[in-house]
Formats: sequence, structure tokens, C-alpha cells
Amino acid sequence: MASIVLRVRLISGDQLDVTFEEPQVADDVVVEHAITALSGDTGTLRCRHGDRLLVLYARGVAALEIAPRGAVL
Repeated sequence: MASIVLRVRLISGDQLDVTFEEPQVADDVVVEHAITALSGDTGTLRCRHGDRLLVLYARGVAALEIAPRGAVL
């Protein structure tokens, strides 16, 4: 399972570190899937923040930062 940590900057100015995982996919493909999912106005991305499952909606995301080793959750 490939897993990446995204630092999400919301339109409100807040930021949030989340983990995005996909089974049986390489790390670089996971990054592309996350970017593609959020590139549209109706895009969503299922992520984890600690032990909580959450859904990011593209219209609330201002920017994504991808950490090679991951951010502190």
C-alpha cells in the first residue's frame, strides 16, 4: 500500500496534515491520483487525520504540499 502525507492549505488559511493511501500503487502514482482528484470543482479525496477518516472537497482546498517523509500528524 502506497501512502503519502499531504499538507493541505484551506481557503480559510488554515492548514491540515492528512494521510492519503491507495493499495497496490506506486508512490508517484498516488501523488498524481491526489492531484487529479482535487483538480476539479467536484473532486473529493478520502484521507486520514490521525485515527479519523475525512473527506476533502476540492472547492475548499487552496494548495497541497507533499512531504517526502511526511508531516507530523
